[in-house]
Amino acid sequence: MSSPAKFAIGGVIVALVLWLFLPTWVVGLLVLAAIGIPVAGYLMLDPSQRKRVRSQGRKRLGS
Repeated sequence: MSSPAKFAIGGVIVALVLWLFLPTWVVGLLVLAAIGIPVAGYLMLDPSQRKRVRSQGRKRLGS
């Protein structure tokens, strides 16, 4: 099994456990934060940096 698949399965398990023990609105805020933080980081990039990120795809940006 690939590493991204392991992370996805682990994320689903953590989400289910949180959903059982926390109020629904707290879980909703955590989901929004998990989606919103990377989106906000992407939107803070310059247009040239966004183009570089899009052109790299799944390759590492540092190499």
